[in-house]
Amino acid sequence: MGLHDQYGYRMHLHAKPSYIALCRTLAIALSAAGCAAFPAQGPSPLAVNAEQNGSATTLPYVLVDLSPSVTAVAATRKVQTLGGSFAGPGAAPGLTLGVGDLVGVTIFEASAGGLFIPQEAGSRAGNFVSLPAQEVARDGTISVPYAGAVPAAGRTPLQVQRTIEERLRNRAIEPQAVVSLQEARANLVSVTGEVNQPIRFAATRSGDRILDAVTRAGGSKWPPYETYVTLQRGKRTGMVYFNRLVSEPSNNVYVRPGDTIVVSREQRAFMALGASGQNGRINFDSENINLAEAVGRSGGILDSRGDPAQTFVYRMEDRALVEAMGLDTKGFQGPRVPVIYRANLREPQGMFLATQFPMRDKDVLFVSNSAANELAKFLSLIQLGANTVTDTEVARIAVGGR
Repeated sequence: MGLHDQYGYRMHLHAKPSYIALCRTLAIALSAAGCAAFPAQGPSPLAVNAEQNGSATTLPYVLVDLSPSVTAVAATRKVQTLGGSFAGPGAAPGLTLGVGDLVGVTIFEASAGGLFIPQEAGSRAGNFVSLPAQEVARDGTISVPYAGAVPAAGRTPLQVQRTIEERLRNRAIEPQAVVSLQEARANLVSVTGEVNQPIRFAATRSGDRILDAVTRAGGSKWPPYETYVTLQRGKRTGMVYFNRLVSEPSNNVYVRPGDTIVVSREQRAFMALGASGQNGRINFDSENINLAEAVGRSGGILDSRGDPAQTFVYRMEDRALVEAMGLDTKGFQGPRVPVIYRANLREPQGMFLATQFPMRDKDVLFVSNSAANELAKFLSLIQLGANTVTDTEVARIAVGGR
């Protein structure tokens, strides 16, 4: 008779009391420790509720169940614009001459024999003389014979030519002047950053808007939903999402001399954790992503593990927005409040709300394990304990029977 045949009945008798004792011990320990005794990727729904209901010393976050009113407020988040701080008149800004600009001056006289046209030049096609092109000096002037140093910086060509005509009126024969900008060196706009051809160009009198300037630089290297545009004007700086330059014309303001436009890339993403098909950082691939799309892009909720009724979005939310939801924020300091949004995707209404709830950059999407999954972990520990007792009894009985 083999070992199992000979001692099988005795093994059963010895193992049964030990098995029962182990089960009782495990049950007591697990009941005392709660779900924390089981391996998990994040907090359980019980832990989330316990913290929010005040078992912690201070309230660590605000727990909000998705509802039509909450979803509507969450979708009204304040966005960055340029229209408010940089908007000017509807027409293109007027351009003036600046230090360093190359200027040409042409002077006409009504007849020969005057100040600039000699008497013997009466048969000329035109009674005029063109002065050599000159830079606007550091003191902001240009030099015109018999008119002296004429102020030019900060003035339009028309204003400069009127000054020249006034100073020559008593010396030349009905003088007329034409002042032209030969080369713009002062009224420059720079476009740099994530563009195909960084450029510095002269602002035109017809007016250039931000999109025109970016186009001059060859456009952005990246898709519009990953692109931001920063406008630096003097001591002011503003940033706008590239798509809003197209969808909201008020943001596509006119550029002015001295402006610097910086195109940058910001890859927005959210983290997916817990009982979803894919865990990790997931990049946005469009301008807007809602909660339902985020769950889908993270591989959905695993049937064997996840609890659709306990789907959470962790976010640092603007205080004003949280207060607009009717929630108390007195226990928090600063402009940002930690918020946990809970969605019940087991209900039809929850699914509809998920299609309207917008995901934000740096959100954390967490799908909790189901209660059945926690029970399976408990039963697996019981089975492991039973196997351990059986192996121990086999070894002891085998030794005692020799």
